Amino acid sequence: MNRKAYSLADFVTRFGGRVEGDAATNISQIATIESARKGQIAFLSNSKYRKQLDSTQASAVIVSEADAEATQLSRIVCDNPYSYFARLSAYLNPLLDFEHGVHPSAVIAEGATIASSAHIASYVTIGKGAIIGAGSVIMSGCCIGDNVTIGENTRLYPRVVVYHDCVLGNNVIAHSGVVIGADGFGLAWEAGAWLKIPQIGRAVIGNDVEIGANTTIDRGALDDTVIEDDVKLDNQIQIAHNVRIGAHTAIAGCVGIAGSTTIGRYCRIGGSAGILGHLSITDGVEISSFTLISKSIRKKGVYSGIYPFSEKDAWLKNAAQLRHLDDTASRLKQLEKELEELKRRVA
Repeated sequence: MNRKAYSLADFVTRFGGRVEGDAATNISQIATIESARKGQIAFLSNSKYRKQLDSTQASAVIVSEADAEATQLSRIVCDNPYSYFARLSAYLNPLLDFEHGVHPSAVIAEGATIASSAHIASYVTIGKGAIIGAGSVIMSGCCIGDNVTIGENTRLYPRVVVYHDCVLGNNVIAHSGVVIGADGFGLAWEAGAWLKIPQIGRAVIGNDVEIGANTTIDRGALDDTVIEDDVKLDNQIQIAHNVRIGAHTAIAGCVGIAGSTTIGRYCRIGGSAGILGHLSITDGVEISSFTLISKSIRKKGVYSGIYPFSEKDAWLKNAAQLRHLDDTASRLKQLEKELEELKRRVA
């Protein structure tokens, strides 16, 4: 594959930073320090890997001011090599272009509105009253329900399902298998059986949101489920009804968020964490992987709740001791009182 090459000077003009070495060095792709070859640029975002610069075959590297003198390779020096890498990679690897128009096999209901610059692929179904914005791409097998609104330049990969009345903003990316707006788990117990509670809210997705493969976002029971702008969701996340996730929050894979929980802005949640329902998590909270959040978090900080693994027999013994922890603590408190009383008598 022939790729267009750009000089380091071109990159600095577009993205900032400065060049040390040959500004005319041509680059056509980005790669890791270990795998980079001639014509590729690597990046060093952590100084502990500085030694790898000695053996890299890259034509150039992106480094911080602290590592500017760590190599004689041509280099771009910037404040944040990792974010520079992200912007440069997006520039060198743009999203695929799609032809405008509707595939003949697509099924478009009466009253749907599709921008002339949108792309509707094969076997897509679009319900009545739905709106598809300019530049949006709906790939094969997607199902868009009645009265759904999809903004501009949004991209749905194959087999995404958006239920009726839901709203997706501009520049949203939803990967294959995403389901937006399915019923939340709303049930009432009566006379030995479950009664289904109609889920009459919507799922409302803001601008610049990315949703990983097979993630599910349930519609609200009464009010809406809301995902604010620039939220980034990994694969296989479950977001229950009436959850609200604040702008710029990032959530890693396999997280489960129970109903009616509010998560603030700029939060980071590690993989397989669990968050119980009807909680409130303030802005700027970080939650470690596999942590279970069982009460609201009112103070910004990093929260972890991971029980260390160990050899099985040792773990079983420790688990057995944990069962008696409350009783042991009570007995220790009583012993402390008796010791204090004994000290007073001796004195």
